[in-house]
Amino acid sequence: MTDAAKPHLRPFDPRFSCGPTKKHPGWSLEGLSGAALSRSHRAPAGLAKINEALERTHALLECPADYRVAMLGGSDTAAMEAAMWSLLGARGVDVFTWDEFGRRWMVDACEELKLEDLRTFEAPYGTTPDFNKAGADRDIVFTWNATAAGARVPNADWIAADRTGLTIADATSAAFAMPIDWPKVDVLTFSWQKAMGGEAQHGMVVLSPRALERLEAHRPPWPVPRLLQLYNKDGLNEGLFTGKTLNTPSLLCIEDYLDALKWASREGGLAALHGRVDANFAALSDWVGRTDWIDWMCTDAASRSPVSVTLKFADPDVAALSTEDQWALSRRMGSLLERENAALDVTPHPAAPPGLRIWCGPTIDADDVAALCPWLDWAYGEARAG
Repeated sequence: MTDAAKPHLRPFDPRFSCGPTKKHPGWSLEGLSGAALSRSHRAPAGLAKINEALERTHALLECPADYRVAMLGGSDTAAMEAAMWSLLGARGVDVFTWDEFGRRWMVDACEELKLEDLRTFEAPYGTTPDFNKAGADRDIVFTWNATAAGARVPNADWIAADRTGLTIADATSAAFAMPIDWPKVDVLTFSWQKAMGGEAQHGMVVLSPRALERLEAHRPPWPVPRLLQLYNKDGLNEGLFTGKTLNTPSLLCIEDYLDALKWASREGGLAALHGRVDANFAALSDWVGRTDWIDWMCTDAASRSPVSVTLKFADPDVAALSTEDQWALSRRMGSLLERENAALDVTPHPAAPPGLRIWCGPTIDADDVAALCPWLDWAYGEARAG
């Protein structure tokens, strides 16, 4: 047990939620004053805003020139399900999962799409599956960064460069926050409320030429709801890539996303965003390295997420407690930190093991991470004593 005194210095911004994440530094409502409110999303003004969001996304993510970007309603969930429901069924499928969100795609493949030629590779929280089992002639569905487990793919070397199948990657907490190996990705999905701190209910899908070819040639054997259709009666739904969304988007949310994209460009683009993540992770890593009551949930450094940092209790006395009692400790710490306005929303995902989960994405400041660490020591001591 620690007996750390209550710190005097608080983080300037205590929001460390893994989603929705903190707004970018300098964000204000005034930055949204140019929103095309009370306008049709089909009118020139609304359509221009949507297209600007698509174009800025393509540029900031440094997508290859022949990859195309579309926006969908329903956040990353709809983007992933649109990809799975519209593209799968042409060949065998391998699904890799190691947290609650990846598991949802496995359940979709098994119970909703009922794929006949399906292989699943599942690993417990804090570890990753054996990616080398992926078939080069099969479609692959995986999560680039498992937000709830604090573990990511260590690299994309396991994806064959000469593959004949498609790769479909849920990258909702990886896009903008860590490098993406674009030649190894055919479909990439994400939501605005993760790395960029945008508002929820909007998802993005990035498609490679190979994925676009599949949409032109393949019709799945199951009925696909209209909101998930990346194609229409003429083949590829070209309107999706020119701002003609399948539902009515919030132009206020679009303005907020544009504001975040512009901030990122001013910061220095993708390299600057990755640099901010590195600085945040380094600050937290220094603390974990010198603290005996906490440890990484993911023991493999190469697979450890630098953005959704997930930690477990390492004190032998606490580790010997039941899961229920460890969760009680997590919640007590969370309540103490919130009461002091030192950290908000740092308890893990409800489906994950107990401990702490701290977002270190690009909108977080490293100084705030450094200021947070003494408060974690204090809250742990107080929660244990109570």
